[in-house]
Amino acid sequence: MNLQRSVAGFDAQRLDRIATHLERHYLEPGKIVGCQVAVGRRGLVAYQASLGQRDRERGVAIGDDTIFRIYSMTKPITSIALMQLFERGMFQLDDPIARFFPSWRQHRVWVSGSGDEMVTEPAHRPVSFRDLLSHTGGLTYGGMLPGMGDQHTVDELYRSLQVRSAGVPTAMTDLMDKLGQVPLRYQPGTAYMYSLSTDACGALVERISGVPFAEYLQHNIFEPLGMVDTAFHVVPEKLDRFAANYSRNPDKTTTLLDDPVTSAFTRPPDFVSGGGGLTGTMADYIRFCEMLRQGGELDGHRIIGPRTLDLMKMNHLPGGEDLASVDVALLMPRGSVGVGFGLGFASTIDQVATGALARGDFYWGGAASTAFWVDSVEDLWVIFMTQLMPSSSFDFRGQLRSLVYSAIVD
Repeated sequence: MNLQRSVAGFDAQRLDRIATHLERHYLEPGKIVGCQVAVGRRGLVAYQASLGQRDRERGVAIGDDTIFRIYSMTKPITSIALMQLFERGMFQLDDPIARFFPSWRQHRVWVSGSGDEMVTEPAHRPVSFRDLLSHTGGLTYGGMLPGMGDQHTVDELYRSLQVRSAGVPTAMTDLMDKLGQVPLRYQPGTAYMYSLSTDACGALVERISGVPFAEYLQHNIFEPLGMVDTAFHVVPEKLDRFAANYSRNPDKTTTLLDDPVTSAFTRPPDFVSGGGGLTGTMADYIRFCEMLRQGGELDGHRIIGPRTLDLMKMNHLPGGEDLASVDVALLMPRGSVGVGFGLGFASTIDQVATGALARGDFYWGGAASTAFWVDSVEDLWVIFMTQLMPSSSFDFRGQLRSLVYSAIVD
């Protein structure tokens, strides 16, 4: 491991500060139950650590093969899947979604009011593929996610239509038809709002390819990359590796939120969510990130073209602005200045504004505080896995950036 660190251009002692930091500031005080972290550079795994427990209630230590809910770290995978179809000439970025889902032809846009007093106007243009991939089409999350700010009257319509409701079976076509009925939060292409857009991208993968979404991912991403434990639910023979999920309380303690034995993730889902439905291991996500680091290829399997990936990493926000300027909900108030958003990833577009050491990174995270980034300039990736909600509890990515980049010496 020390040799790998040296060849990868790291100071070994400085990398060791990662575990010290996590143990001292998070595990010992009980802020998290357990975690995994891995750092790769130049094709080598330079650092990897499994710390704490995956199931506090049963006293089970976290293992290298632990299965996590990766939630929104599903989104980059779904985005890659949709862009594979772009590479096959099946659509162009500015094509309207109504080409494949006619129910999207008559979108209205919220202007003011609520209920019977709601005022809407016609959309100035159709919602496009680019809009969905970059969350700039006017969709919302329908008030489903914590930390999304005050509920909006448009979100009430999402709930009344049961656009996405836990325990309610939803087919891809049903999702898209309902999304075609709710008013858009703003005119397409004029702002950013984290939303069900990537779930819609999953529906598009299924419609365009003619293959069920989960099956498409299995054949076109998971099998070629050797992601053997990534799936939309945890099968019985793997249940003993599934981590518990915890919530952070106002008094800074943690409470069991989702028992791995009784979790909904132990059963086939009511809806196959391209925005947040996957579970998987650190080893599997390393394979995905290594593919991204290598420009879309791993072990002879080309997943996405390098120029397509470059396009995905670029900032597609309106006017080339950062998230702090165009995010309606300001989902990431401490991490939005100097940050752009592309076709499935956030990215640093102004290093000085972000105040971070990264300058070539693209990244995202999950609702249970998982996080990753890939840096094309430094030729590295970093992945952090834990199970704590909400993800806004701690800035794990920011802290790990400081720890990792300060350890690079070559």
